[in-house]
Amino acid sequence: MLLGFVLNMVQVTLDYFHARKAMDDEIRALIEISHSPASQIAYNIDTRLAEELLEGLLKHPAIVDARIIDPENRILAASSKSSVDSDYRWLSDLLFGSSRSYTDHLQVSQLAEMPLGELAITIDTYYYGNEFLNRAGYTILSGFLKSLVLSIMLLFVFYFVLTKPMLRVIAALSEVEPQKPEKARLPIPPSHEQDEIGTMVDIINQHLATIDSSLNQLRAAEATMKNYSSQLEREVDERTREISEKNEALQSGNRALVRAKEEAVRKAHARASFLANMSHEIRTPLNGVLGMLSLSLDGELRPDQRNRLQIALTAGQSLLELLNDILDISKVEAGKLHMESIPFSVRHLVEESSALLAQQSPQEQIDLVVDIDPALPDYFIGDPTRTRQVINNLMGNAIKFTDRGEVRIQVRYIDREIRLDIIDTGIGMSADGLRRIFSPFAQADTDTTRRYGGTGLGLALCRQLVERMHGHISVNSEPDKGTQFTVILPFPVAEDQATSFPPISDVLLRRGVTLYLSHANPHRLPLERQLKAWNIPVRDSQAKPEPASPADGGAAALTELVAGQLPEALSDWPVERIIVLARHGQTIPESGWQCVPLPFQRHALWQCLRQAIGEDGLTDDVETNETARGRSFQALRLLLVEDNRVNQIVASAILRKLGFTVDLAENGERALVALEKNRYDMVLMDCQMPVMDGYEATRQIRRRPEWQSLPVIAVTANAMQGDKDECLAAGMNDYITKPYDRDDLVRVIERWSDPSDQDD
Repeated sequence: MLLGFVLNMVQVTLDYFHARKAMDDEIRALIEISHSPASQIAYNIDTRLAEELLEGLLKHPAIVDARIIDPENRILAASSKSSVDSDYRWLSDLLFGSSRSYTDHLQVSQLAEMPLGELAITIDTYYYGNEFLNRAGYTILSGFLKSLVLSIMLLFVFYFVLTKPMLRVIAALSEVEPQKPEKARLPIPPSHEQDEIGTMVDIINQHLATIDSSLNQLRAAEATMKNYSSQLEREVDERTREISEKNEALQSGNRALVRAKEEAVRKAHARASFLANMSHEIRTPLNGVLGMLSLSLDGELRPDQRNRLQIALTAGQSLLELLNDILDISKVEAGKLHMESIPFSVRHLVEESSALLAQQSPQEQIDLVVDIDPALPDYFIGDPTRTRQVINNLMGNAIKFTDRGEVRIQVRYIDREIRLDIIDTGIGMSADGLRRIFSPFAQADTDTTRRYGGTGLGLALCRQLVERMHGHISVNSEPDKGTQFTVILPFPVAEDQATSFPPISDVLLRRGVTLYLSHANPHRLPLERQLKAWNIPVRDSQAKPEPASPADGGAAALTELVAGQLPEALSDWPVERIIVLARHGQTIPESGWQCVPLPFQRHALWQCLRQAIGEDGLTDDVETNETARGRSFQALRLLLVEDNRVNQIVASAILRKLGFTVDLAENGERALVALEKNRYDMVLMDCQMPVMDGYEATRQIRRRPEWQSLPVIAVTANAMQGDKDECLAAGMNDYITKPYDRDDLVRVIERWSDPSDQDD
């Protein structure tokens, strides 16, 4: 019935659009018929004929108004009638509108361009709407009756063909026992063995048979599972008992581990305390030994006496280095090693370390070569102290295990990382030695220990320091072919700390420098690269000018000594233009010549080049600064608080030689009394003292307003990181460790002395 209703509505909709079109077509056909007579009437202005024509148009049941209008919009003739009224008119108006107007422009064929007016007709759409509504009602009613009859017929057919057989199947299912549904089989309704109902019943019976088989298998599986369950319960009981026993053993082991951990922590604290105490106890007498040896070397001695004292001083310094290495390794293992992050110059650090090692190196057959990339940034952010420690250890090792040849340190900045390569031509290492070279207290082999000595701590400390700086260290070596250590440090560049040299002299840029160095000289390439980086022309000695005009050969000549003498080719050159590369301890034939000490340093080369061309202005500044510093030091009055008599003698002697006025106090209590009586520019405070230690004395100093700005420098034999933190927490300004070192004292005093106060 719903389908019939939808189809009827489709038919009514199509009829609606057809009725609208038929209405328009009929009226336009009527207008087309009236066009010619209306045009003649308008042309002749015949009012009587116009009224007859319009009356004839009104005879059409849909037309309610007709008129002929002249070109000036005046009515020539008009006729109208009233619209039909009905109860169903609202529906007709809704579908077709209440009325429609049509106009036709009048003209005759002889005067096509002459306007004659227009024929206007208004129709009442109810005539067409009524016809459409009658047809639609008939269509819907007849369609409904047809659908109703068809539905009743289908209902009877479906009942006897489908519903009644299905009811029989349902009745058969209702008779099945709920406890044993799988045993039931459904009967096939008569006359339905070959149709869909029979097929459906067959499929249901097959599924019932499958369910029956599955249930039998499930019952068998349940019986098997019961047996397995019983067996599993027994196994679970046994395993539970075993787990309980193991859990008890594990808890016992955990308790043992906790006790072991507590014992390890206690031992670690004890070891840290032991190291701190041993550091203090060892450094205190060692400070006296080294200080007295240094003071003795400053006096008048016979050569044999000076040699013995120098040997003793070197041995003491080696002992101090060993003590420092042990303490540093202990700090790293305890996680107490503090890493700084400050701007520093890697170039200056490498050049300074190399110069110091060259002075201390006993081998005269070794060339210590510094090869730094001229494009290396001037400043990086990192820890200069630990970086210096790594460089000193690696270069010291290279010098120690090299009898002849060269030790080269190369510095490059690649991919935002500093790459340090320390290359030597020494004894090398075997593959087995490489595997354990970074282990504490280990060396390549026992023969190395017997021949060269050492503890094997240096490289282990280097690896730990490099890793703490987030870097990487590697080694490559072969026996009797030398060793290469590579250190990668990811230090960022300090952009705001960049420095540069003054402008290059026009003389150097125009005439350049001639190298009287053999190509085998290991210092030649770093020197040549640096000159080219300054845009200074570099000439080879083999391409020198004619002897008649030696001045054209360059602004300066850099040469080497051969068997203690200059090359013969330099005999005719002006003396003031010769710059000699000289290793530590090498004698220069002429005192008037300029000398660049080896290993090569960029600043020293620059200064020598300026002196060679008569533009030296650095030496006077340096001397002026040193003189000014000496004068400022003479005005400083220091209070040394130290309980050990030997340390008092050593420290006061060093300070007085530097030009300071020094007063002594045996403990913190006497230091406070001395501060009450006299005005001091700085206090050097020992930490461990009887009566009143340095910590308490500093706290009392800081409580006094007049002493708030007084610099208090901790001088202690304790070298652990916690000791430094404790000193700073007590109010001390800075921290240096014993033994007393001249350079450390100068640096810390310079850092905390105020020249403006000294002038008062």
